[in-house]
Amino acid sequence: MLCSAINQDLLIERARQVRIGSLLSIYFAGSGHPGGSLSAADLLTALWSEELNVFPEDRESTSRHKFILSKGHACPALYAILAEMGYLQKTALKTLRKLGSPLQGHPHVLDLPCVEASTGSLGQGFSVAIGMALGLKKQQKAERVYVLLGDGELQEGEIWEGAMCAAQFQLDNLCAIVDYNKLQSDDFNERIMGLEPLGAKWEAFNWHVLEIDGHNFFEISEALAKSRSHGLGPTLIIAHTLKGKGVSFMEGNPAWHGSVKLQLEDMETSLDDLGMTNEEIQRSLHGNV
Repeated sequence: MLCSAINQDLLIERARQVRIGSLLSIYFAGSGHPGGSLSAADLLTALWSEELNVFPEDRESTSRHKFILSKGHACPALYAILAEMGYLQKTALKTLRKLGSPLQGHPHVLDLPCVEASTGSLGQGFSVAIGMALGLKKQQKAERVYVLLGDGELQEGEIWEGAMCAAQFQLDNLCAIVDYNKLQSDDFNERIMGLEPLGAKWEAFNWHVLEIDGHNFFEISEALAKSRSHGLGPTLIIAHTLKGKGVSFMEGNPAWHGSVKLQLEDMETSLDDLGMTNEEIQRSLHGNV
């Protein structure tokens, strides 16, 4: 389904709520990864709102598409979109990283029916997605597999082994999306291990490559539609994004990847940037997500 103007307004608001929910959960947890959660919010919103047909009560559904968050540290955004879609209570978001909570610091397959694989060790989620796609293809099933990768994650050798494998088996039921925010844990990608020319590399591995603005719902929707109609192998969507998207002091700043504690004043500024009123901010920060 291609994004309409009406749908775009709904998706923009839903993504705003995903960003708010992500930051609130990280704040209450006292730790987490805000930058990459904010950059991925629009991609996750589009996937869960328009592309996936997930029935969390039925893990064995024959019509269920698969989604794997290979950049597992961005799980606050995943949990937030699940809450927006009604798979979680919004109040559960403030249990992130708490003992006994299903919302752990990386997704855990046994804790949430919507989670297809435990991820966090970078590169492994991509391999799991390839295995799922290959299994579905061999069984001649119609489900598709979507996997969201971080750009720093592409520095893992396992990614390139998987890229060869997926092309070899012509996995046209596999769509990988790169949250290409140009930053990773310690610095800019280019200062650690340059990725360019990124599109040409994947094309050389016989992938169908699309490049889009990862914050534009029309472009996201169109790219997902093209991935469905491409029948000659796997698709890679390079989604150009902004790390920390929506929060002025986080945007483009590698310091906000993770391993930082959000202070009260940080949250007040962040939530104001995301369009909350002062009354809403104070109510949210006192425990009512």
